[in-house]
Amino acid sequence: MGRESEPSTAAPETSRGPREWPLEPSRAEMGAAIDAVAARIVEHVDSLPSQGAWGNADQADVQRAVRAAREPVPTSGSDLEGLLDYVFAEAVPRSFNTAGPGYLAYIPGGGMFDSALAAWIADSVNRYVGVFAAAPVLAQLEANVVAWFADIIGYPRAARGFLTSGGSLANFTGVVTARRERLPENFLAGVMYTSDQAHHSVAKAAANAGFPASAVRALPSDDRYRLDVGALEDAVKEDRAAGRLPFLVVASAGTTNSGAVDPLHAIADVAAAENLWMHVDGAYGGFFAMTERGRAVMAGLERADSVVLDPHKSLFLPYGTGCLLVRDGGALHRAHSLRADYMPPMQDDADLVDFCEISPELSRGFRGLKVWLPMKRHGLPAFRAALDEKLDLTEWATEQLASLPHVEIVAAPQLTVVAWRWRPETVADAELDELNRELLRRINARDHVYLTGTRLAGRFVIRICVLSHRTHDDRMEAALADVRAAIAELSAELTGS
Repeated sequence: MGRESEPSTAAPETSRGPREWPLEPSRAEMGAAIDAVAARIVEHVDSLPSQGAWGNADQADVQRAVRAAREPVPTSGSDLEGLLDYVFAEAVPRSFNTAGPGYLAYIPGGGMFDSALAAWIADSVNRYVGVFAAAPVLAQLEANVVAWFADIIGYPRAARGFLTSGGSLANFTGVVTARRERLPENFLAGVMYTSDQAHHSVAKAAANAGFPASAVRALPSDDRYRLDVGALEDAVKEDRAAGRLPFLVVASAGTTNSGAVDPLHAIADVAAAENLWMHVDGAYGGFFAMTERGRAVMAGLERADSVVLDPHKSLFLPYGTGCLLVRDGGALHRAHSLRADYMPPMQDDADLVDFCEISPELSRGFRGLKVWLPMKRHGLPAFRAALDEKLDLTEWATEQLASLPHVEIVAAPQLTVVAWRWRPETVADAELDELNRELLRRINARDHVYLTGTRLAGRFVIRICVLSHRTHDDRMEAALADVRAAIAELSAELTGS
């Protein structure tokens, strides 16, 4: 073919001149946009330690900003720099600084920079990995990540799993898989068991899977806020005698309230004896299995039929990265495989995975790169060392709290959560909840750290959860300094001094 026959790469001509496609920027435009965004991101991440911990702002100011954010559909384009100004100067600062070192609230999400790079790459190349044939190497890359996770918790090679948007979807899929494996088609007589400390996503998963609220038994926990195994055995016997169908027990490997880890070996023994599917919600704590102390606390995790992990918690990755693992990979396939005429052929090779055949999603993002890139770049020992540091910092904080006058450790850390309250002798028990709420408010008002509270055994307590890869000893020292200062301030007011 001669040169005169080669296709032109120039923009198509019209009677009005070259056509413009604003949704397809030129190479120069893309480069300029990348530079502009990168500059803002680098400045933001670099300033995280000096930013406030929770977006402390006047409520009226926040309401004004929210009202201003209610916008009509744009009818014309806007300048990128102006949009970036709004995002970074107006919108982002009015929020919890979940990626910062002072965020010791709830269960922190890490936000590793390497994962942000991976997300940029994944969204830019925009490859589809729900079907293996569509992107074989990329699908295998994501399958490798799942296999690494299975190895971390001690699962066999036959285990399978997939990455999700987070623990809620993973818990839902675990419940559905257990339902398909243990119950008949008419499953409404099924009963599942968990503790009164379980994450609320477990009850929501049951409701979304079609169960009535009465199908979920929230059993009492022991004095360490762990599932009472004796209560589990009794409940199963009672339900069988009443003609119901016990099929699932959900254990926790790190509760949100206190970081409690249920007695997994004992629960696994009951599950084996009663033919229950054992599901472990390890969204917060599962990756501590990489550490020697974590493995000891979570002994028996490998016996579970399914396990939830959240890389966006104890692997320090950005929100939107969860995982479900199932020890018998065939169970996932039996629960979720469904064919359609328009679909390409699926894999017969047991070593190759079509994610659409083992999960609820057909259309899905390429999540694997957000995990693969940071793990390949830094290696497992770096993550293990970071988790060990968080365990050390939590132990140190607990020792410091326990040394303060009238501070009661309500739930000693089993992982990296400690729950405590201030209990001065001059304050009646009925007034302690309100006193500790005020103490929490004053600690947070200093805006070096952000802590949250919860209720344990009917009492309001203050929680410290150490999980950010950016939290080190300097920030924990600042946290304890703020605790001491707030206690001293309140104590002076109580005594009138």
